[in-house]
Amino acid sequence: MKVLKFGGTSVGSAQRMKDVAKIICNGEQKIVVLSAMSGTTNTLVEISDYLYKKNPEGANEIINALQKKYDNVINELFSTEECKIAAKERLNLNFELIRSFTKSLFTLFEEKVVLAQGELMSTALVNMYLNEIGVKSVLIPALDYMRIDKNDEPDTLYIKEHLPKLLESEKDAEIYITQGYICRNPYGEIDNLKRGGSDYSASLIGGAIQAEEIQIWTDIDGMHNNDPRIVEGTKPVRQLFFEEAAELAYFGAKILHPTCILPAKINNIPVRLLNTMQPDAPGTTIFNQSESRTIKAVAAKDGITAIKIKSGRMLLAYGFLRKVFEIFESYRTPIDMITTSEVGVSVTIDNTKYLQEILDDLKKFGTVTVDKDMVIICVVGDLEWNNVGFETKVMDAMRDIPVRMVSYGGSNYNISMLIKAEDKCRALNSLSKELF
Repeated sequence: MKVLKFGGTSVGSAQRMKDVAKIICNGEQKIVVLSAMSGTTNTLVEISDYLYKKNPEGANEIINALQKKYDNVINELFSTEECKIAAKERLNLNFELIRSFTKSLFTLFEEKVVLAQGELMSTALVNMYLNEIGVKSVLIPALDYMRIDKNDEPDTLYIKEHLPKLLESEKDAEIYITQGYICRNPYGEIDNLKRGGSDYSASLIGGAIQAEEIQIWTDIDGMHNNDPRIVEGTKPVRQLFFEEAAELAYFGAKILHPTCILPAKINNIPVRLLNTMQPDAPGTTIFNQSESRTIKAVAAKDGITAIKIKSGRMLLAYGFLRKVFEIFESYRTPIDMITTSEVGVSVTIDNTKYLQEILDDLKKFGTVTVDKDMVIICVVGDLEWNNVGFETKVMDAMRDIPVRMVSYGGSNYNISMLIKAEDKCRALNSLSKELF
């Protein structure tokens, strides 16, 4: 059985939902994971913000506008009056639940319930539409099998135990519709896999049922070898190794959520990135097989801050790096890149929430300097150190661009360089010209 995930733009209108129906209705049994309609989650976040600020009038105004939008989608999606009425009644339950929070205390718990309504509504609409056109489709609620543990990590044993039972109870169905992103926590409360989590949902589902293939459908035909918004003539990469895809996703390729690769990799399930608008395009296939001596793609990660800690006192002192890392750990701030010398260390972060506190603690160990508004450029492919000349090609393409840091050797699949944001476009175009 295959698992197909469709993002918000793929179900962003009545016509897009009809297009998705054409893709999934081919007679094969499959699980279809849906995100909320594009724009819905952002609107639900806005509603929550009004409720946090104790402004029920503002919240109700946004709720009414959102319901009107969904009413218009329903009128266009369904052909019979009976189905239109049934769909509006079904979604009215969701909107009434959201409205109920305008009359009570609003906390993080209630916000997660509000945010879950987007996926619940999109899956309800697509399932009802499939039934209207005669497809045997059933709704498998993610809240009945998708769970995270006390560390906010997926409870894979729970998922593997409960999901197959739900599928078995509806074994004659052709299409199983389920929600991405949403789940329950270990206390049974509604929670989520964080933004972008629908990719993660699809991969976890695929791993739980040992799927034949996981398909991620978006509005672009696979992962490109550079940023098509900046570089002309980019091309989809037809094949990627799991590690290569994970590097690209983490360092800026927005088509894929970085965490979604791991469950598929562990279970050796190929992942295909496909385009809802061009369903016949081959897209990108990600699997556990690498191509030797090939540079695949370039990605860029914006909003980077570089921190240098220089300390003559700590020259060759053991424990120095541990103390530095412990500071970042205490503020739950991940490090992207790191370079070291005998007298100092440079690191980069993309989360500056606790930047001042981190800097204050680091100053206990040495002189600290900060560079803001930086970009990490990541070149991905078969970049083992014994592939002579590959790193030279990369650096030669950057010969006219100031490079603040270089990270090479931590992985066999990437070279990362830190540059100023103002040099990003020039760097991406230069690398494209030199490498592809």
